[in-house]
Amino acid sequence: MSYSPRLSSAFNDTKNRSTHISPQSGMCSFCTEECEGTCEIVLSAVLGAQTVYPTNTGANQVASEKDYPIDFSHFNINGHVFGAVGANKNYDEANIYHVKLEREFGKYNPVKLTMPIILPALIKMNWEDYFGGAAMAGVCCVIGEDARNKDPELQIKDGKVIHFPALKKMLDAFRKYDRGFGQIILQCNIEDDMLGIPEYAIKVEGAEAIELKFGQGSKGTQPVNRLKDINEALKKQESGCLVYPDPSDPDVIKAYEEGVCPNFYTYSRLPLWDEEYLVPRIAELRSMGAKNIYLKMAGYDFEDLKKVILIGSKAEVDMITFDGAGGGSGYSPCKMMNEWGLPTIVMEDAVCTIVESLKKEGLWIPAITITGGFASEDQVFKSLAYGNGIVTAVGICRAAMAAAMSGKKIGEMIKEGNVPKNLKKYGNTIEEIYGDLADLRAIYGKRANDFSPGAIGVFSYINKIAFGVKHFAALNRKFDINYLDRTDLIPLTREAKDLTKGKWFE
Repeated sequence: MSYSPRLSSAFNDTKNRSTHISPQSGMCSFCTEECEGTCEIVLSAVLGAQTVYPTNTGANQVASEKDYPIDFSHFNINGHVFGAVGANKNYDEANIYHVKLEREFGKYNPVKLTMPIILPALIKMNWEDYFGGAAMAGVCCVIGEDARNKDPELQIKDGKVIHFPALKKMLDAFRKYDRGFGQIILQCNIEDDMLGIPEYAIKVEGAEAIELKFGQGSKGTQPVNRLKDINEALKKQESGCLVYPDPSDPDVIKAYEEGVCPNFYTYSRLPLWDEEYLVPRIAELRSMGAKNIYLKMAGYDFEDLKKVILIGSKAEVDMITFDGAGGGSGYSPCKMMNEWGLPTIVMEDAVCTIVESLKKEGLWIPAITITGGFASEDQVFKSLAYGNGIVTAVGICRAAMAAAMSGKKIGEMIKEGNVPKNLKKYGNTIEEIYGDLADLRAIYGKRANDFSPGAIGVFSYINKIAFGVKHFAALNRKFDINYLDRTDLIPLTREAKDLTKGKWFE
């Protein structure tokens, strides 16, 4: 069997003409010249190199379509009926509502979380409610790389950013709901770092936390964007971007004027950071006023994972987030989202193995977050349990953004008097329909009635995840998630058993 998708994808609105498919190639087994052209090959024949990336980017998000041979569904959740761990063995204390979900991490400036959830980097679509909902829920959230490109008022002088007013709006989206839990973090890739975004964020806008990122979307490489003409290419080059071919080259200019110039592309630089750069750079950011420093990594080679953890340990960063194959948001090459990197649970196994080894050497280890395709409470519980006390939090990105988008859209429909049919049984107003609004009022008072429905949607979705995790923890008679471990999981397949026995990398 093949685990790869056919040559059809939501990335590009493509599909196979035939129901009969050649499994290895993903093509229709019977390909005919009479076909009007609906598959990936036809789109590539017309659009060429640009189809390496999803053509459906914009006000949407996409992720891997590959059905990996192992994921968290290969495990069931265990259960017990005797005992009570983390609570006194009585009915008043040993119950679902007393399961402790709080987390705290940080080397020098502790960050408190109401639950073991983080909303990873994103700066597209409804980011205001994504960040606002995180603050309401009391968890961390991350402003995605290249956020500067969202600001039409951005100014760069002598290769450094000197004016980035949109950053304040991004930070304030969290700050205005901040209740002492969680944190908003600015993610910076190599381009952001070279342009001095961390300095600007800390000194001008008072940003408290910076995340340094290895790889675009944590999916391996940096994005390539086609430019419409030489003028746009020159403008990009002037802002410090790499542009190919060089629009300032006289031969290229001549070719453009003669109509024989190839397409212009801008390509972000690959991170070539190492310990010699990162350790002093992180110390420098702290000296500027950064309270917390994070790293963002993905499912790279085992040795690369180990090196990042060692660098994080030496630089005393507060947390490292590892992003496994199966996630994504649409800025990575199509096949890279499907065919690159360690699947999330395999990556988590590798990270845990490395951390356990380094702890035996007496090294201090940053907090660990695992992300990549999480959307429900059973997956979150399984990752925490599989982490054996090593995993501090689980990142939920695409699903939380879906909550932000749908929460906002449904709120708008309700205000217009157009309540969705499937929700009419719950009421006709936002107060009646949004079930966890009462919980927000208990935290913020009656001003919560005026909160954005999108942010309420994010809060409600995360609240549901937390409540579900409490149920699974209580099922295992563990009333503090610090006690979760792999005994709380039941491997269902041979692959799952081999993974837990440490045989995956043999």
